[in-house]
Amino acid sequence: MNTNSNSYTIIYASVMVVIVAFLLAFVSSSLKSIQTKNQELDTKKQILAALNIKNVKDADAEYNKYVKGDMLMNVDGTLTENVDGFSISYEKESKEYGRLHVFVAEVDGQTKYVVPVYGAGLWGAIWGYIALNEDKDTVYGVYFSHASETPGLGAEIAADAFQSEFPGKKVMDGDQVALGVEKNGKVQKPEYQVDGISGGTITSKGVDAMIKDCLTQYKSFLTNN
Repeated sequence: MNTNSNSYTIIYASVMVVIVAFLLAFVSSSLKSIQTKNQELDTKKQILAALNIKNVKDADAEYNKYVKGDMLMNVDGTLTENVDGFSISYEKESKEYGRLHVFVAEVDGQTKYVVPVYGAGLWGAIWGYIALNEDKDTVYGVYFSHASETPGLGAEIAADAFQSEFPGKKVMDGDQVALGVEKNGKVQKPEYQVDGISGGTITSKGVDAMIKDCLTQYKSFLTNN
């Protein structure tokens, strides 16, 4: 074959494209299990952080030590064990399948409940976990993170200074979720509200909406004593 011909160039390029595509698909498939495992470990660290267990070296071991069950909420607010394996897609499960997770943990001999929350900030997705005491109405700890909020402003929702405002706050005021974030300096119900991020008003409102929207889905669980 004439290596200088157009047909040779086209055939050679086509073969190379097929080979490269195959190699990329193979590498992607080979790394998928590792990527999934890393995502699971990161999720477990976030759940532990909401339980005020941070900077862990072995996330699997610490998670198994404190978290006693990954449960699903029934319509009547009772819990059923999740038998489908560990999940990292809580928003999708909630919106598409109506599955609401509750992680049951034990810290210092006391039962804690952790629920995932998710929403939108100024520039992208925000998410987190809220840990409640056994009364299901008092915050034990929280963890929040974001995809692309502004450093020094909205991104401060991931900082300890903001998250440390939540422990001890109440969740329900009657039959309504009252836990939330108020504009900085405008808190009127300190038993339920925390100050928002100064200069990060839209992100703060996003966290407030996230908390109320997600926890409202758990109302039957939160009020089932």
